[in-house]
Amino acid sequence: MDALALPGIADPRALRRQLARAERRRKLRAFSLTLPLLVFLLLTFLVPIGALLARAVENPEVVTALPRTVVVLDGWDRRGLPPATAFAALAADLGALPHRADAGALARRLNNEAPGARSLVMGTYRALPLEGADTPDATKAKLIETDERWSQPVFWRAIAKNGSRWTPDYLLASVDLRRDATGAVERMTPDQRIFVRILLRTFQISAVVTLFALLLGYPLAYWLSTLPARKANLLMILVLVPFWTSILVRVAAWIVLLQSEGLVNRALTGLGVIDHPLALLFNRLGVVIAMVHILLPFMILPLYSVMKSVPPSFLRAAVSLGSAPLAAFFRVYVPQTYPGIGAGALLVFILAIGYYVTPALLGGPEDQMLSYYIAQYTNVNINWGMACALGALLLAATLVLYALYRRIVKTELSLG
Repeated sequence: MDALALPGIADPRALRRQLARAERRRKLRAFSLTLPLLVFLLLTFLVPIGALLARAVENPEVVTALPRTVVVLDGWDRRGLPPATAFAALAADLGALPHRADAGALARRLNNEAPGARSLVMGTYRALPLEGADTPDATKAKLIETDERWSQPVFWRAIAKNGSRWTPDYLLASVDLRRDATGAVERMTPDQRIFVRILLRTFQISAVVTLFALLLGYPLAYWLSTLPARKANLLMILVLVPFWTSILVRVAAWIVLLQSEGLVNRALTGLGVIDHPLALLFNRLGVVIAMVHILLPFMILPLYSVMKSVPPSFLRAAVSLGSAPLAAFFRVYVPQTYPGIGAGALLVFILAIGYYVTPALLGGPEDQMLSYYIAQYTNVNINWGMACALGALLLAATLVLYALYRRIVKTELSLG
């Protein structure tokens, strides 16, 4: 039997509809408040990352500059020389390039595949148009007469190999792999395998920096957590001073401190600890010292926030029950700070693997990290594809580390 509408009592269905409309308005209002932040993150974070990943597999130079040549070489078996029509297409494509910069971009790209291709392409571009090149066979003869290297299949294989707009070559090179002339993936020769070693070096330096930051930051954060709020806030300002100073200024200060005639060596010599200055600069030690100093606040802050939430009564209760103070500290107090240790270590490690300025100024040739080579390919070699591939490798390593951290934390929470 249907419920009767009594005076003064609203229809339940109408009430539900009103509540649903109010909930929709609340969600819409909340979304409109967060929309500017979402747009900002999209434009400044997601779009650049997407562009980086796309450029890591994009290969536009050859297919844009030599469209007809690429079509002719598509059916070539890559053995011996290509047909004469490929020579004619190459001459036509080079002659149709509107600017010298286009030929330069093509030459740089091919030179990465076949050393010597830069001078070959630019020399041929300057020699165009070729007189008497009326037929494909005549064009072939004229090109070889202009530069005999056009009779070497290696340069034609380089063009055919890069005939697609999308390529895995940059990503393969970032992990010391490559495609051979037939397209099969193989390892690079031992003298060319550098990026895996550089990536391992980056992880090694970052792990050492993270370890020392934890060893220095943990007791300092514990001491700050035991102080009254007023003193702790005052000392926390000193911890945060590096945030207010430029990295270049801090690195320059460490150069002054660590050089042979710097304050550190003078102090040690004056105290009689050493007889001659120590090599503290332009080596791994100087890099680690400066990076630990710069990244130490990122370790202290997560530790301090977790330690402030640990009741001091837990430690006192363990001691009162007969546990030694040191054993109580490690068995009762330290396990409760694991979230702070994990967050601080992850934050410091991720920031460390992306460092560029500090190793470049304080380290030697064997102390440069992956970011240094990203900058090298961007600013010096003008190889954006390789730079973006190395950036993608660094991004992938960061995401893997974060995923491992989340998995470990999730496992600990489920076991707890």
